[in-house]
Amino acid sequence: MRIIAIDYGTKRTGIAVTDPLQLIASGLCTVPTAELIPFLKKYIASEPVEAFVIGQPKRMNNEDSEVEANIQQCIRSLQKEFPTIAIHRQDERFTSKLAFQSMLEGGLKKKQRQNKALIDEISATLILQSFLEYR
Repeated sequence: MRIIAIDYGTKRTGIAVTDPLQLIASGLCTVPTAELIPFLKKYIASEPVEAFVIGQPKRMNNEDSEVEANIQQCIRSLQKEFPTIAIHRQDERFTSKLAFQSMLEGGLKKKQRQNKALIDEISATLILQSFLEYR
């Protein structure tokens, strides 16, 4: 069974997924946030999913960021639509910076580095990799 990571954004949401053995985190895609639940329904219909890992954006003083209220609403929707799938949270501080840094180190050109959807997908992958290492 796979684990899906969600890097929630008010406009776009990055999604990453593990392999069936839950060893490797890979970027899956970025979807418009309004299409997140329909996308997940379609994905879960074809792939068994054990858990969701949702990024938990914290400020440097450890307070919740302003997007947390939207994330809580997303979590309620996930619980309603997928009541048997566990939901975990994972600190996502610095994932966008790390995603950008990995793009630089990977040799991506400036135009590719400006692709916010790609940054969201890489951020979701970093969230999932952190979760796997922590677990």
